[in-house]
Amino acid sequence: MKKNKKISIKQIAQLSGVSVATVSRVINNNGRFSEETRQRVLDTIKKYDYTTNMAAKSLRVSKSKTIGVIVPDINNLFFAELVLEIENFFFDEGYSVFICNTGQNETKEKEYFKSLDSKMVDGIICISSNLVNPADYVKRNIPIVYLNNTDMKEYYSVECNHYEGGYLAGKELIKKNCKRIVLLTNNKTASSVNSKIQGFKDALQKYNIPTYPELIFRLDVKEGIFEDSLHTINKIIEDNISFDGIFATNDLRAHAALVALQNHNIKIPDEVKIVGYDGTSISKYANPPISTIYQDKKILATKTSSLLLNLINEEGINFDKHTVIPVKLIERKTT
Repeated sequence: MKKNKKISIKQIAQLSGVSVATVSRVINNNGRFSEETRQRVLDTIKKYDYTTNMAAKSLRVSKSKTIGVIVPDINNLFFAELVLEIENFFFDEGYSVFICNTGQNETKEKEYFKSLDSKMVDGIICISSNLVNPADYVKRNIPIVYLNNTDMKEYYSVECNHYEGGYLAGKELIKKNCKRIVLLTNNKTASSVNSKIQGFKDALQKYNIPTYPELIFRLDVKEGIFEDSLHTINKIIEDNISFDGIFATNDLRAHAALVALQNHNIKIPDEVKIVGYDGTSISKYANPPISTIYQDKKILATKTSSLLLNLINEEGINFDKHTVIPVKLIERKTT
């Protein structure tokens, strides 16, 4: 092929043995590519005297100053507070935020990825326990950061140390002499859920406390998190199944367990002890206040938002691919 200023970017990609997206990243000097790939593309561009249309380039790299946040349940106070922190961060940076509530529905999540892509958002924060691959639905090369989910290994993620959280919850109940502990969680297979469960089980194993299959409840969401958890604890009480502790993997489940126990005149913490998870105001203002594993929503939101903004602006990323934030036990009146 002889030199031709009208050669297309697609032809440059073919001649270089890379994708069009990679050629674009090399031309714009952003994104990830090896030095060998960069040099091969530049050599091809030089050889065929390819020139870019700067007006078109400017249009391509312009920003919409919007981002999307995909959230599983905006009625869950933890997620509501987290999204508010994210929205506040980006408002201060001059961004508008599209908030997409999936209701833990996988089909809705897929549609929201498509919708946000069509709205030309500059990036997406995904708070989800579904195993939906964004690459199947987002066609533009935009940054996506996962929050409290490390299942999508190819994407950046920020999460709390949920293994530590599960371990601390189990240890607290064991320390308070619990021998038969209920695990109240959901049926998702996401990393955050599995890490909590594994940490909890490892604590029991370390202190030689058995894990009883009849006390493990991985619940589908049918009527709602609170209602489903309430019905579960009501049923095991009415079935005369013996237990003296409950680890609920969010504060809403813990509050439901508390209400069920109170409805059956079971004394807390004398007869049954409870540890929740998240550290929301639900646990703080329940009667009695619920011991909980605290996730720092401010730090979690700020770390995630800063990472996404740096990726959008193609600035130096001072974050590891996977960032972990510590959790802590807040001991209150239920243990």
